[in-house]
Formats: sequence, structure tokens, C-alpha cells
Amino acid sequence: MEKKQFFIGILFASILSALISVGGYIYFNPNPSASENKNFEEIQNDNTRFSSFLDETVYNVPEGINFIYAAEQVTKGVVHIKAKMDRKTPQAKSPFEEYFRNQRPQQSSGSGVIISPDGYIVTNNHVVENASALEVILHDNRSYKAQVIGTDPNTDIALLKIDEEDLNFVEFGNSDNAKIGEWVLAVGNPFNLTSTVTAGIVSAKARNINILNRQNRYGIESFIQTDAAVNPGNSGGALVNLSGKLIGVNTAIATPTGSYAGYSFAVPSILVKKVVNDLKEYGVVQRALLGVSILNLDDPNLETREFPTNSGVFIGGTTPGSAAEEAGLQAEDIIIKIDEKKITNVAELQEQIARFSPGEEVLVTYLRNGKEQSSTVKLKSLANTTEVVTASTARVLGGATFEDVSEEEMEALDISGGSKVVEIEDGKWKDIGIKEGFIITAVDKGAVKDTESLIAILQNARGGILIEGVYPDGSKEYYGMGWQ
Repeated sequence: MEKKQFFIGILFASILSALISVGGYIYFNPNPSASENKNFEEIQNDNTRFSSFLDETVYNVPEGINFIYAAEQVTKGVVHIKAKMDRKTPQAKSPFEEYFRNQRPQQSSGSGVIISPDGYIVTNNHVVENASALEVILHDNRSYKAQVIGTDPNTDIALLKIDEEDLNFVEFGNSDNAKIGEWVLAVGNPFNLTSTVTAGIVSAKARNINILNRQNRYGIESFIQTDAAVNPGNSGGALVNLSGKLIGVNTAIATPTGSYAGYSFAVPSILVKKVVNDLKEYGVVQRALLGVSILNLDDPNLETREFPTNSGVFIGGTTPGSAAEEAGLQAEDIIIKIDEKKITNVAELQEQIARFSPGEEVLVTYLRNGKEQSSTVKLKSLANTTEVVTASTARVLGGATFEDVSEEEMEALDISGGSKVVEIEDGKWKDIGIKEGFIITAVDKGAVKDTESLIAILQNARGGILIEGVYPDGSKEYYGMGWQ
């Protein structure tokens, strides 16, 4: 009986406590606000939405920031590229491999962008470099074998072709019009995850990260920097604006780990378009040069100097017979404009000149002793001529004829490139003892990938040089030569 009374007492106390709480709330809040009286259905009628109840047909898109349109337009024009490697990969890896290739034995992968309905695809050179076979997979999983039309290691751009018509493609935009702070999308296949879209903003333009120049002194680095997430496999994919126009080809990332760490870099579309057009028409890029050695004004080698400007490019010297020398440019001039484009650093100068071909003229504005002057410069090629460069690899240099090494020769000799002496006449090459068949693989410890890179190295060599190479029988030789 006592236990029953005990439970009745607890129940009575609970009811009394609840009545006191309700009465106290009403006493202290006699006129509750409308929002406090809303039930669940009324809350749903506001702009606020619970994520689990979001109507799938409604998109909350702030005006001017519509990622959906661009994503829908571009994903159909971005492809997955699988590269098969049959021969041995050189021990000295490209820095791009570490960042972008999903590496498995004898196979790598990346992305590409369809740029025309008849099957032309732009990607990075390092995605297809040394590949014996290429497979292109479209967004709808159709698969094709791809042909390499041409490559340009200087910009890390390659052009492929598949045999198909009426393809979805991505239109070129004008990278010059991209603004810092503008929203952009990166579309590609990171970690083999096809058709992945990430968003970010343009963080900087004309950025030099010294990734191409580590391998090639003529590398052009004027990247668009973004904070859109880019990872291994994105390489060669599209960077587009919110109109779905191609403003860059994703190429590199700044990372201590090999994966995305905050910033990615893309080759600007203006430069990509020039390279692609050259590769389609000639099979090789018509690379124009001023023929100068250049430094940024804030370069440590110039820290003791005072300049009348903090914006421009310092000329350290000119190459004999070069376009710059013939136009009257001199050492210590400061280039501040190419045509009407203001030049603030080396990256901008390289990009502007790379838009032209040998034989074309540009107006160079510069400062000499603090006074502004200008000269019309007729640009030249790596071979220091204004002639059109052909896809043929044979070049005559100093009484010897050179050509690129074949894939079979590279595999047999376990080398990653070189330039072969196919014919030799009286001259400095013959004088130092080099014979026909010799393959030059390095000059002054700098790797020679092909004949064009040999010409580029020798064009700027001075005094004694050390030549390394191998003969067809596998014997390695070293030669010393006085050059220029």
C-alpha cells in the first residue's frame, strides 16, 4: 500500500511541475512572435529548405554564378586517355609523372578535351609521351584508338585525333579576358573518376613555376593559376569559364605530396590554340624567338641595380644574328611592351612572343637609359631563320646532318632520346672524331631529347662544350668541342 502511494505521489508532482512550467512561459511571454508559432508546414513555405526535403527540380543558383550550365556543356567534351607504355621508361622521370599520372606498370592515364566535332583532341604532352598506344574513352564510354598528330614539349601540349564525327566539343575562349577572382571549372578524370567537375577562382595569371624549364630551357610558363581541385588524372583536362568556354588546359599542381594542395596551373587557351593550329598544319610548332637572354627585374642577380621602373623584363644579352640584335635591341634594355600588351615579367614576355611565328613582326617597346624607345622586330626560329619549320627531323648543323632517334633505337640502346649524326662532312664535328651513326644524348650534362633540343642548346652555347652519346653498337663516347 505504501509503495502504491509513493508512485501516485511522483505522478502528481510531475503533472504539477508541467503545469507550472507552461503557466510560467505564458506569463512571461504573453505575445509570442509569429515565427515562434510556426508549425513545420509553415517553415517549409519559407525560402529555407531542409536538405532532406529539397525538391530535385529546384536549384538555388545565385545570379551570375551558374556552374550547372558550364558543367553540362563541358563534361561531354572531356575524354579519358589511357596510354600504354611498351618500352622501358627512363629513370629520370618527368616531374609531371609524379603529379598527374595514375601510375601502373606500363600504363598511365590522363584527360583530354575534344576541340572539334571531327575528333581532334588536345591534351598534355606528358600524358602521351613515350606511349606506344593510346585509348580515348568518351563520356558515354565509347572507346577509340587515337593518333598523335603532334606534340610540343615547350608548352606541354599534344594534339590527338580519333576517327569519329559529330562529337560534342568544347569551344575555345579567350584566356586574355579571364580575370583574377573569376569563377572557373576544372573538368577531367582524377584517379580514374571520369567526368569530375571542380570549381574555383582564377588566383593569378602569367605564373611561372619552373616545371617546364627544368627540362627545357625553351619551356614556356605563363600559367593560369586557380584553386579548383586538380589531382592525378586531371592532366590535359579542361579549365573553363562559366560560359563553358575553354580558357586553359590543366597541366600542373603545386604540392608537397603529389596530390592537390591548394593550387593548380593551366596553359592559357590563346597559347593552346596557336600550338594546335601549328600542329594541324605543319606537324610541328612554328616557335618564334627574339634571341635574347632575359631576367625579371626582381631577379637576385640584379639586386644591386636600380631601375626607372619596377615592371618589365631586363635583357641580359642578345644572340649574334638574332632577331633582337638585328632590330637594335641591346643588353640592359628593359622590355615593357610587345605591340600594345604591357609586359611585367618574363612569363608574360614568353607567352606573347610564343603567339607568333618566325617571319612575323612585333613592335617591341623598351627603356634604354630611362628613355622609352621602340623597334620593329622580325622574329626568327630556333634555327635562327624566318623560314617555315617542317615536321622533318633532319637538320644540317656545322657540316653534319642530324635526325631524331627512332623508337626502336631508343629501346635497343636503353636511351630516352637523342639526335643522330646521319651524314658528316668536313668541319668541326668531323675534326673532333665524331662518326656517322653517333647519337648525341647530352651536351654539358643537359639532356638532348631530339634534334630540335640539340639545336636549341647549341644556339646558346659558348666556348668549350662536352658532348656525350652512344654509337649503334652500344659504346659510349665523350667529345670536347669549341663551339662559336
